[in-house]
Amino acid sequence: MSRPSRSSDAVLTPLAVERRRLLLGLAGLPLLAFAVTSLPTAARAQTARLLDAPRIAGLVGERYDGYAVPRGKVDSALSALIDKVNADRRAVYAKQAAADKVPIEAVGKIYAAEIIKSAPVGTWFLGENGQWTQK
Repeated sequence: MSRPSRSSDAVLTPLAVERRRLLLGLAGLPLLAFAVTSLPTAARAQTARLLDAPRIAGLVGERYDGYAVPRGKVDSALSALIDKVNADRRAVYAKQAAADKVPIEAVGKIYAAEIIKSAPVGTWFLGENGQWTQK
């Protein structure tokens, strides 16, 4: 069988291109690709469940660096939830960064790409350029 031509290969989405660019830019850091797959699945699932309803409602967005952020004014209970989720994420990122000897920011950005993939439709994302986009 012959290999398909390049023109028939899958087209990369903007997110895939951005993720690839980030990974290539950090290629000198050992085990970074391993960091994405080794992040605890339970932590990802728990975080997603806690924020699904507020994200769908547009009250909470996700930042390019892997942290949740309020979109406008939110009540104290939601603010506390965002703080808790971000503290949990920060702990996961720090542990992974230490294990892989990479900057915590690099782990957060890789995790952000995973969050974007798994977030429900309607979730807002804040890019590094300061622009909001909706899934």
